[in-house]
Amino acid sequence: MRFLLLFVFVFSIACSQSNITPLEQALASENQKIRTVMDSLEQYEVQILYTEIIRDEANRPSFKDDRFQVNDSNYFYPASTVKFPTSILALEKLNEDDRFDRNANFFVEGDTLVTTFGNEIKKIFAVSDNASNNRLFEYLGQDEINNRLESKGIIARISHRLSIPNSDKLTTKSLVFYLNDSTTTPTMPIINKPLESLTIKKISKGVGFLDDDELINEPMDFSFKNYLPITSLHNTMKQLMFPELYPKEKQFHLTENDREFLINMMKITPKEAGYIGDDYYDSYVNFLVFGDDKSPMPDTIEIYNKVGYAYGYLTDCAYIKNKETDKEYIITATIHTNKNKIYNDGIYETDSVGIPFLAELGRQLVKI
Repeated sequence: MRFLLLFVFVFSIACSQSNITPLEQALASENQKIRTVMDSLEQYEVQILYTEIIRDEANRPSFKDDRFQVNDSNYFYPASTVKFPTSILALEKLNEDDRFDRNANFFVEGDTLVTTFGNEIKKIFAVSDNASNNRLFEYLGQDEINNRLESKGIIARISHRLSIPNSDKLTTKSLVFYLNDSTTTPTMPIINKPLESLTIKKISKGVGFLDDDELINEPMDFSFKNYLPITSLHNTMKQLMFPELYPKEKQFHLTENDREFLINMMKITPKEAGYIGDDYYDSYVNFLVFGDDKSPMPDTIEIYNKVGYAYGYLTDCAYIKNKETDKEYIITATIHTNKNKIYNDGIYETDSVGIPFLAELGRQLVKI
């Protein structure tokens, strides 16, 4: 009888362990980089979506999804992750105009830089350049970004440019395209609809914020900021990387050449893009897997991603291939590191808590 009871006990433990998902297992890790966050979940506002790509004998993909604390009604600031859908939609709109392609030279009204969409998208993914994003934003405007995403079934409210005064100005600037070396043609400015306040949960943050170096002792209002929930980021990655799994109307309408270009840019390192110096290490714009390691990234792991970090929020949306295990994943995760609850003071636990957590989470899930 004693042996039978012992067998039943061991068997029940084995069965319960076999039902633990990879995400549950990763979050149950005793690694201190995970435990620090898991022991204070309310403080860190963690949300995670995890998808393993399953391929059948004919190499057809399907999704095996898992999630942790995902709630699109709980606001988090998406920061530079908004550059991901903006880059896709700029190429989509450009493809609808037979006069231009991503290599056409242009400048934005009032800007001195002559550039191309290809160059700006490269900078967006190599070093998360804000000015590059804003040039694409002027081409699209708020309404078109949001309407195009809505048509794909992706919920978002992109309302402003990044890191400039009057970032939410409703009228866009003209883009001036070169038809040849001397002939130019401008686009018309776009007048967008007035912004409406977001009415979701946790839209007021903290106990204070700095405004022109003055401390305002009241919560910071994010109701007119960009809104791109974790589900929308994750679905954007799915729909870009696996368009064949979606009906035509939900696909991004890119040429195959533009789609391949965009995907290649999503894994480019700063060095490959021409940025030199110790500050531009391989994982400069990667949080998951390698975010806490400035060493060269190994060739066995390929990461196609976009990160965002501002106001203590760190978010990464990534499609990851582990070539050693022949496994593919999509991981989207966000964490909030602002212990003193003061915004704009630059005092965040980004390096001590946020990035280490996301990096270790990625390693646990990708099995390296």
